[in-house]
Amino acid sequence: MRPKLPDSGVPAPVRAAGLLVSVQGATAVVVALVLVIRGAAGADESVINGFGTAIWFAALGGAVLAGGVALILGHRWGRAIAIVAQLLLLPVVWSLLTDSGRPVLGSLLGIVVVGVLVCLFSGPATRWLADDYVETDDA
Repeated sequence: MRPKLPDSGVPAPVRAAGLLVSVQGATAVVVALVLVIRGAAGADESVINGFGTAIWFAALGGAVLAGGVALILGHRWGRAIAIVAQLLLLPVVWSLLTDSGRPVLGSLLGIVVVGVLVCLFSGPATRWLADDYVETDDA
């Protein structure tokens, strides 16, 4: 059996989720860059803490960005990264809604997170994912 290449039949919900996840990953990478610049300029009291946070944001943001781009291009492996990222963002949404005094920001992030999860668990998306596991007799 030959390996399947990404096909052009990627459902619209998967591409939409990939776009939203890519924006999330790119945002985290930008935050990492801002933290590095702030640390280099001496704006943070603890430079090591700022750089450590920047490394964390760059690593996770880069992985999320890669997963989002993978979904846009039709690679199924990006779905796992996207789902884990959304599940990790749910407590952030809750915190923004309840504890931070920023319910508008929490509501917007919640809409994006739930939207991505709905897209990734939609019927066309799950059928697209299952196609990789369905064997056909081409012989």
